[in-house]
Amino acid sequence: METWINEAWDYAQNKLSRTRGRIGATFPNATYGGQYDARDPDCWTNGFWPGILWLAYRATGDEEYRRIAESCEEQLDAPLQEYEQLHHDNGFLWSLSAVADYKLTGNRLSRRRGLIAASHLASRFNLKGSFIRAWLHEGSEGLAIIDCMMNLGLLYWASGELQDPRYRHIAVAHSEMALREFIREDGSVHHIVRFDPETGERIEALGGQGYSPDSAWSRGSAWAIYGFAIGYRYTGDIRFMNAARTAADYFAAQLPEDLVPPWDFRAPADQLWAKDSTAAACAASGMLEMAYLLEGEEAERYRKLGAAITESLFRHYAPEDPAEEALITKGTGSFPANAEVEVPIIYGDYFFLEALLKLKGESEIFW
Repeated sequence: METWINEAWDYAQNKLSRTRGRIGATFPNATYGGQYDARDPDCWTNGFWPGILWLAYRATGDEEYRRIAESCEEQLDAPLQEYEQLHHDNGFLWSLSAVADYKLTGNRLSRRRGLIAASHLASRFNLKGSFIRAWLHEGSEGLAIIDCMMNLGLLYWASGELQDPRYRHIAVAHSEMALREFIREDGSVHHIVRFDPETGERIEALGGQGYSPDSAWSRGSAWAIYGFAIGYRYTGDIRFMNAARTAADYFAAQLPEDLVPPWDFRAPADQLWAKDSTAAACAASGMLEMAYLLEGEEAERYRKLGAAITESLFRHYAPEDPAEEALITKGTGSFPANAEVEVPIIYGDYFFLEALLKLKGESEIFW
């Protein structure tokens, strides 16, 4: 094992043992002045801090991580029962909290929470167009987004738990739709696609968090890499691995020298300064997932690339200020909305830690 991996793990472990006390059972999203904020329980990013805590608990056995994660999970009961606040991000929320808890501790209440979340997610599937609807606001009836590929693991897991193929069928149908409508021939992806919710006809692509409908939002590429790899893990469908390959090879070919992408690979030159370390971390973990699922030289190629990206994040994007709570800096949430541009973001920390632990030998994922 490369020396830097242990150095990076020691860095992450030391920081988490310090920050967990102040952050506690809250829901951080981004840091301001070096400290993570706290979001309402229905924010889509609220599974990532529990996910970090469960990763740390699995790696160390430290019961304090478990205690805080369980408290976060209990607070997520409110949006789970309210229903009206839910969207397609149930996997982001409950795969990394309740499902992680169940996988590590066998907690039956956590299993029930995960199954309820999966049922809500399945209910968003539109047979016309074979897509999972992204949001609930007026006018979003026909919208699907590439991010949802990361949520499908919740459906695959539920099918396995219940020995009921319905959830898996929905996940596969949505993935097949994404193959047709989101992945371009060169491996770049659309962020949003609009369908007619009555007929299923594809109407248009939208730029979303990317620069334009025809651009290449880098985190969208990362969602596709990892999401299709997850689909292959659960189904063995080679089409899904081929999609992950296509997206990963496009992503890798666009990377700058430090291996951390701009927020959109096709943004105008005067906007390429804005990095997105969250895209790098997610893509790295996705490539390491591909390496676990593949064999031979191909597996080694993706492992080396995932490791190289993760090492660059550690060496160049770990904050210089030791008081900064985040593990890595310069994530970009939405450049078009001028929201969270080049700031530390919790899902960047999650995927960075997950990638590190994969490099240390962990093979089971919470997705």
